[in-house]
Amino acid sequence: MSDGQSRPAAHFRFHGELECFLPREQRGSSITHAYARAATLKQAIEALGVPHTEVGSILVNGACATLSRIVRADDFVEVFSHAPGKAPFIPPLRFVADAHMGALARMLRMLGFDTLYDNNFKDEEIVARADAERRVVLTRDRDLLKCRDVHCGCYVHGLKAEAQLREVARRYGIERDMQPFSLCLHCNLPLSPAAPDAVAAHVPERIREHFSRFMYCPGCGGVFWEGSHFERMRRVLSSALNVAVS
Repeated sequence: MSDGQSRPAAHFRFHGELECFLPREQRGSSITHAYARAATLKQAIEALGVPHTEVGSILVNGACATLSRIVRADDFVEVFSHAPGKAPFIPPLRFVADAHMGALARMLRMLGFDTLYDNNFKDEEIVARADAERRVVLTRDRDLLKCRDVHCGCYVHGLKAEAQLREVARRYGIERDMQPFSLCLHCNLPLSPAAPDAVAAHVPERIREHFSRFMYCPGCGGVFWEGSHFERMRRVLSSALNVAVS
């Protein structure tokens, strides 16, 4: 409880991977936190280091609550992460990745997911594009995910692209929506089928002798076929997702 001179306090318990956002000494037990008067659960939870995008469900004194609920003195708040495949997004599933997610962005494009990425993106541009185009923000910057205008986002814990892809796949259940090798890895635009004769000026004759199926990017003019590089990409994706990618 509190008196008229001090801020009220509530008790918070974070579960599962949400504990990764807490100092080690605060993990595994409840945290008593003094919050600003009229603070929402979103504000109080983020003050403790957990971005609102990472919150799957909340119980307050045993009852379900939303992030907009006002915190009250002596509340006991339990915060849970998203259940597998249940993280929110606005269909279709599209992403915008920050400057450190280049390899992950490329792998998501391989799987057919519209993924914006530019090494020069500023945080404000990422937020604006995510808000305007209803994209999921992918980042390791928790402050970016705390922005009010980021409605859907994912803190990526892994450091290597394969582990990062597994995280995103588990969180959003991407296997059900993937369309492998349907987007240009450079332009992020849909590829179109092209007849061998139509790409003759861009493809060596020895390639045209061995392959009959080609895809063309209307953005960069790139031409693609299912050669050894395609097979390597398919093996990497299949290994990362533990499902057959064809």
